[in-house]
Amino acid sequence: MPARGGQRAVAAETRANRQASATRKPTPGEASRAASHTPADTRDDSARRDSTRNGDTQSKSLASNQEMESAEREASRTNSPRAGMDLPARDEAAGAGTNRIAPPQSQEPGAGAEAPGANAEKEEASLRVPRSAMPAPLRGSHESLERQNTRLDADGLERIEDEADLADRIAHKLLVPIPESSALTVNAGLPATHRYCRPWTARFLADLARAHDTQFHRPLEVNSAVRTVEYQKRLMETNGNAAPAEGDIVSPHLTGATIDIAKDGLSRDEIAWMRRHLLELETAGKIDVEEEFQQACFHITVYKSYAPPHAPRPAAPARGGSAVNKRHKAPAPPAANDTQGL
Repeated sequence: MPARGGQRAVAAETRANRQASATRKPTPGEASRAASHTPADTRDDSARRDSTRNGDTQSKSLASNQEMESAEREASRTNSPRAGMDLPARDEAAGAGTNRIAPPQSQEPGAGAEAPGANAEKEEASLRVPRSAMPAPLRGSHESLERQNTRLDADGLERIEDEADLADRIAHKLLVPIPESSALTVNAGLPATHRYCRPWTARFLADLARAHDTQFHRPLEVNSAVRTVEYQKRLMETNGNAAPAEGDIVSPHLTGATIDIAKDGLSRDEIAWMRRHLLELETAGKIDVEEEFQQACFHITVYKSYAPPHAPRPAAPARGGSAVNKRHKAPAPPAANDTQGL
């Protein structure tokens, strides 16, 4: 009996210990050791389950892709004009995406496509030197004629009355010959006694002709220079464009300071050059220009300020009166040879 009671006591103690162990919380060290000693078969089972799920997903995706490719291939054979060829339409689209240079596409004219040779025309056009705009004509006016008369009076220039007066002024070097050269010619119809001008006008002609010849390698032509009052009156009878010979406003040619440069035979570039060159001098107050079209010439009045004298030269004493009052009648040249106006 006592032995049997001891056994019951031991069993009761064992049960109590088990219950205490079950209800007791493990210490941090025990929990760490327990986690590190997880059975290998548990981890293997988890990995197998994940692999199985991934395999199923991949199998389903592969089957889906195969079905899609099969459906697209079947549609391409049915609808595409390339049906019956080995290369599927999807593969062609993929290949086209890798080619960065698009093949040339034919377009109808007017749909944004350039006609053949358009690039060549553009290249040729880019090599052309643009032509500068033609300067405006240097047209005359009544105000310009008044200004010429006013400035010539201020320069102290008198009007030459007749051939005797003209000859006297030539003799006293008040008028000098037109500076003819390979760059400057005189119209053959201009009388010999009328191929004269003021010294500063002659210098202007030489400078203008030299600059023009340097640019174009051809001469300019003078077709009118000094005139007399007597000559201008006859010219008015045959030339409706001629300026008055008497009065407050008369032709500047009567002073010998004005010349006409012919426009006939000048190219477009030469006329443009003349306009620019003359306008620059006119703006500086050296000359006045009136471009005529009925007789086609540049009417140019040159002022003393163009070439001021280097040193004053005493005038030669006049014999038998002043050069202005001296009168030796000489036959006047025919006015018809001077075809210009003003």
